[in-house]
Amino acid sequence: MSIRPSNGEYNSHFERYVRLVPEGDIRDILTQSLKNTTDAFSTVTEDQANYRYAPGKWSLKEVLGHITDNERIMSYRLLRIARGDKTPLAGYDENALVNGASFDSCAMSDLFEDYTVVRRATLTLLRGLSEEAWSRRGVVNDSESSAIAWAYIIAGHEFHHMNFIREKYLSSMKSFYK
Repeated sequence: MSIRPSNGEYNSHFERYVRLVPEGDIRDILTQSLKNTTDAFSTVTEDQANYRYAPGKWSLKEVLGHITDNERIMSYRLLRIARGDKTPLAGYDENALVNGASFDSCAMSDLFEDYTVVRRATLTLLRGLSEEAWSRRGVVNDSESSAIAWAYIIAGHEFHHMNFIREKYLSSMKSFYK
């Protein structure tokens, strides 16, 4: 599906994510971002995965856990809307989810496997959507949105965090671990 959602298809809070998504088929974009994220994390050691660029900030493991949790939630929203469920859906507190998890005690390989499985499930969901399903609308956190908007939000959210990871984590770790 190559049709970008318009501003009226999602809460303006998500504009910062949607604008990060390049032109093209969103399924191809998400497939490529799976490869790019895999490449970015391929050389991260267990010690590096516990790195925090500043006190009180999430570790790299927690950021990856957050990306995965967020995709689960956003894919669930997309599923409900695409299937025509009109039940309003609630928002969530990302800090509560990270604080309630124990990402730092997990092996990085397990967190990465979780991320990969969730992304593959998202891609399977998207491949099975009819053209009509992409344009269906529902309400999330008191704001109307379309199914396709949630696919773009998923992609843009990951781009946002991967940009941040490259800037604040991976670049800092290179100088820190030399």
